[in-house]
Amino acid sequence: MIFELPMYYRRKVQSKEAGMDYIKIVSQIDQTKAVDSAVALGHAGVDELHFVYECEKDLEIIKEITRAVDVPLCVRMSPERFEDVKKVLYAGASSVCLMTEKEEVIKEVVGRFGAEKISGMINGYYVKDMQAYADKLIPYGFGQLFAAVEGDIGEHLDTIQAIASVSPVPVLVHVPDGVEDYHFLGNFLKATGVMGIVVSEEDGLRATEIKQAFIGDGLQVNTFTSAIPFSEFKLNSDGLIPVVVQDYKTGEVLMVAYMNEESYNKTIETGMMTYYSRSRQELWLKGDTSGHYQYVKALSLDCDNDTILAKVEQIGAACHTGSYSCFFKDLVKKDYNDENPLTILKEDYDVIAERKKNPKEGSYTNYLFDKGIDKILKKVGEEATEIVIAAKNPDSEELKYEISDFLYHMMVLMVERGLTWEDITRELVERR
Repeated sequence: MIFELPMYYRRKVQSKEAGMDYIKIVSQIDQTKAVDSAVALGHAGVDELHFVYECEKDLEIIKEITRAVDVPLCVRMSPERFEDVKKVLYAGASSVCLMTEKEEVIKEVVGRFGAEKISGMINGYYVKDMQAYADKLIPYGFGQLFAAVEGDIGEHLDTIQAIASVSPVPVLVHVPDGVEDYHFLGNFLKATGVMGIVVSEEDGLRATEIKQAFIGDGLQVNTFTSAIPFSEFKLNSDGLIPVVVQDYKTGEVLMVAYMNEESYNKTIETGMMTYYSRSRQELWLKGDTSGHYQYVKALSLDCDNDTILAKVEQIGAACHTGSYSCFFKDLVKKDYNDENPLTILKEDYDVIAERKKNPKEGSYTNYLFDKGIDKILKKVGEEATEIVIAAKNPDSEELKYEISDFLYHMMVLMVERGLTWEDITRELVERR
């Protein structure tokens, strides 16, 4: 089939006002093993995850997914009321795709949460006239539209093209499982003006391969691109550049290795740290033998262009000895306070969570857990009141103690109700 490239396609790819400046690869999560599926797909390089919400028990699964992966999670659901959507978003979902014709629910949800968090669904399996249904959905102000067709997507090219041409927001289309002709998909995207595809988990695990094919077809995708060419790096006498590897969340230095141009390009292409082994004189995909892969979060070059800093998500241990970091041998050490104020609350939370999991005799924390939620809430309320009283005192010393007491009891409450600091900080970021 020969596809003709419409003029509006290039405008949509390059315009930020269209809501997206690259082709998005969205993958459906395997419902039977949702968290593991989400993690694997995130590592595979998908741009967004889709989870189908069926009942309220799925809220816990949504929480687990969003704690385990950084990839945005869109939840597809047929809400009966506004509160159903609110619960899903508050559970951690980045956005919701509405599969409903309840006009009052759609208007309230879009009005409350904004277009960037709410998408609409045009399901060709149930809707006879997809174009007419799209015309009905567009005025609601969704941030993007998803279209699913019955049968071969090529047979619906004119319909999808018509929807994309009138939609002021990106349109993404579901594609059949097991499509191996990525160039066909690329041509379909060009011809229709569609800004992304929704694929099965099986195809989502090949996201990097799909993106490389799309790049070859001249499409823009969300992938790593080096801001500085390797030719500008200053290499050592062996023609290599050292790489310092760091945990992207904790900042802990994990290891040091080396790259040549080929391994660097492979790292950029796959999103997985690939080095050059000086002993074996060959490329080395970290984790290829042990399974302890390193997934790239960021690469930086130092001021002299002669050292790379890699921030990664480390799976398992970075060191061949089994240690998480290769740097565990003390050479010289002076007594000093190495407490990090940015991690203290997380560390204290972990101690409290450990007490709940493995009770310790005589522990005040376990006393609170044993007494239950009412006792915990009573203490939180008491400590909040103590803060107010202490704040009236010109001396802030007492206030310091009361705030510390409050934070401790608040973390006991968080553990009791299954909230983590990641949940809280993510919510704070959303409010910026």
